[in-house]
Amino acid sequence: MKQLKPAIIYFLFTICILANQTFAAEKILTMSTTTSTQASGLLDVLLPELEKDTGIKVKVIAKGTGAAIRDGIDGNVDVIFVHAKSREEKFIKDGFGTKRYAVMHNDFVILGPENDPAGIKGSNDAAKAMSKISKAKAKFASRGDDSGTHTKEQTLWKNSGVSLENITTTIVKKAKKREISYIKPKGDWYLSLGQGMGKVITFSDEKQAYVLSDRGTFLKYKYGIKQAIDLIVLCEGDPQLNNPYGVIPVNPKKHPHVKHTLAKQFAEWITSAKGQLIITNYRLLGKQLFFADAIN
Repeated sequence: MKQLKPAIIYFLFTICILANQTFAAEKILTMSTTTSTQASGLLDVLLPELEKDTGIKVKVIAKGTGAAIRDGIDGNVDVIFVHAKSREEKFIKDGFGTKRYAVMHNDFVILGPENDPAGIKGSNDAAKAMSKISKAKAKFASRGDDSGTHTKEQTLWKNSGVSLENITTTIVKKAKKREISYIKPKGDWYLSLGQGMGKVITFSDEKQAYVLSDRGTFLKYKYGIKQAIDLIVLCEGDPQLNNPYGVIPVNPKKHPHVKHTLAKQFAEWITSAKGQLIITNYRLLGKQLFFADAIN
């Protein structure tokens, strides 16, 4: 029996190591989120604090809101963090998400060149500003990627009274093709890029085009990089430009393999007093990018 003791001890030790490894693996959460949460730098300050408090590491997949929601529908991720409330509510209604946690908001702004050929500077009526851009046939760059920003843009075009057409196209991101349908104004002045916010802002700056952007990404590209853009905010302050963000754990009833317990823990942490304070205090050159919604 004495000879067996070392073997038993080794066996138990091995079991403990394997158990610890399994536990560690279970603490990795996969999240699809918008490019704006990543491009703004917010996740760089949020996620290390999450890991300190909970041990949860988050694998981030940044893409447009439409593609992020599709990841949730397909069960490719455990949680989504997006900004298109009507689509988020449908995601839950269709049974793919368990609950929407209101996390934060910022707003959209219409950017353009300083010479402002469409004459929208100082406007707080976004639909009217879009109408003026159309009438002037001034260059307008669209993300055209089924993102939350693209969804908001389409709403503004609908409200502008501009003649629109239906488009179905294929976008390619990271070697993956996806067909999307959307509405757009007629005319070659309208440029649909199928790209993320940062690339579209940079393109708009080069081409001196108008563009709809979330304020956080605009501030990052205006004040947070060496080669700052020249575009300025020309239209802001319209309630139509509100931009709320929500976190939704994927429903384990649809996809039993998802890590729902960890996703729920993440959602509760980011909407806790600490998570909300980090969001509130996050600034770029003294400018607040996001405003907490879970705790006032």
